[in-house]
Amino acid sequence: MILVYKNGLLNYKNKIYRCSLGKNGVTNNKIEGDGRTPLGSFNLGPLYYRSDRIKKINTLLKTIPTEKDMYWSDYPESIYYNKLINFKDKSFESLFINENIYDIILVIKYNSNPIIPYKGSAIFLHLAKKNYSKTKGCIALKKDCLLEILELLSPNEKIKILPSNYN
Repeated sequence: MILVYKNGLLNYKNKIYRCSLGKNGVTNNKIEGDGRTPLGSFNLGPLYYRSDRIKKINTLLKTIPTEKDMYWSDYPESIYYNKLINFKDKSFESLFINENIYDIILVIKYNSNPIIPYKGSAIFLHLAKKNYSKTKGCIALKKDCLLEILELLSPNEKIKILPSNYN
């Protein structure tokens, strides 16, 4: 299990990694657009990657190359809310962007079964910016750290986001 602590540390297989979390901290009551990372234990979804930038990822997870027409709906009133789509909804996250933070995206299955409107969407484990700046609610790691974790991660493992600090 991947353990994520509110002070920006992640523990996987007894190794500690630095990570970025939501710009407004963590919460038990996530609301769309609040800039917070949701607390709790979640299954992991598919792994998306930019095949034009990343040639191979050693992982047991299902990998899907990201295409230019791949988006994630973050429009709470849409029937596609918090789902992968291939068109631009009224509000959406593009998965194929110039910035490298989405070169690798591991879906965190937050608010996925059932999907509750306004409860938050597009919560991913993705690449961090060089300065580890805060995210909109996702968890972000350096590329080499994320690749190291993905190589060891099994498809049935979970991620647990905790309200405590790692000591």
